[in-house]
Amino acid sequence: MTPIGDESRETGLAERVTAALVGAAVGDALGGPVEGYSPEQITDRHGGRVHGIVGPWHGDAWRTARPLAPYHKGDGHVTDDTLMTHALVRVYARVRDHLDAYAVADHLVPDLMTNPRWIPELEAEALPLQRLFLAEKWLVARLAYGHVDPREAGVGNIVNCGAAMYMAPVGLVNAADPAAAYAEALDIAGAHQSSYGREAAGVFAAAVAAACAPDASPDSVVAACLSLARDGTRTAIEKVCEVAGGHGDFESALVPLRAAIAPYDTVGPDYRAPSLGARRPSRLHSVEELPIALGMVLVADGDFRQAVLGSVNYGRDCDSIATMAGALAGALGSPVPEDWAKAVAEASRLDLWEPARTLTEVTREIFERDVNRRRAHERAFTALGGTPCSD
Repeated sequence: MTPIGDESRETGLAERVTAALVGAAVGDALGGPVEGYSPEQITDRHGGRVHGIVGPWHGDAWRTARPLAPYHKGDGHVTDDTLMTHALVRVYARVRDHLDAYAVADHLVPDLMTNPRWIPELEAEALPLQRLFLAEKWLVARLAYGHVDPREAGVGNIVNCGAAMYMAPVGLVNAADPAAAYAEALDIAGAHQSSYGREAAGVFAAAVAAACAPDASPDSVVAACLSLARDGTRTAIEKVCEVAGGHGDFESALVPLRAAIAPYDTVGPDYRAPSLGARRPSRLHSVEELPIALGMVLVADGDFRQAVLGSVNYGRDCDSIATMAGALAGALGSPVPEDWAKAVAEASRLDLWEPARTLTEVTREIFERDVNRRRAHERAFTALGGTPCSD
């Protein structure tokens, strides 16, 4: 496969960061209302495949309908995936350097606990903590109240994509350096997840970083992931992407991709009734969301609209799958449909472009710091009798 059009080679950092972050939010909003359902259920509910923003699954009964109440999922509302992504951008804006697990304890957790913000699904201003599910509330319990070493705080949490879903900013800060993104995300995610949940966070960040390279393509992104991923995560990505390579449209790929990930997914066939072995640490398994997102980007040949719609119509945890696919397609240079972006921003009452402006500025600062640190290391190494600096 080739890069996403000739224009992608000339897409600058700001454009990549913007498309990735806005694209992630749009994917999140489109996937939210059909999260947890199968492709067949989605088709029955909507009279066909979803092709854009749709309303709540239970219509006006969303306030009381279980298991979704009291969240207004649909109508262009972003979910916790976007709220956490924007929160991580705010941490980068405060620290203005690379992050680690301690940054989660020192900055992310206090932000979630003490700063009220507009929560689209609650249609109210509230603490972000009040929107998060238990796997993310774990951060507060372990770090704010348990005073656990941040590097180990993720141990014991359920293993899912909770940390991976908001790691796009790490990939963007390390644009075109997948190995650095992988290492940084693993450090950050240690405060939140363990096992293959933490691994997914590292690999997703690496994928976003790889997608930012000027000559990137869906194939090169997958290759970068396979060069870094370990254990079941690597195998799951390999198997899913092998299957994805045989499809040119998401419709034909929905069932085969699910079959490919099934041996590595611990949740099981019924998404709302996880198996007894679900979400436990394992070297043999993988989260479902990241391999499927990569597979959908391959099927779509990097096209944003098709990658996101494929992810949405896949069902299951499709808001997170579409978040990841949207970030990757955007980082590759595929434009986010303007009508979708504007509708999601308006419905969610969020400026989807401000976090991108902030992160672009911070990314440039961090890169300059990295260059200065590298030059200092070169001078010190030369003084020790190592290889002289070429310049």
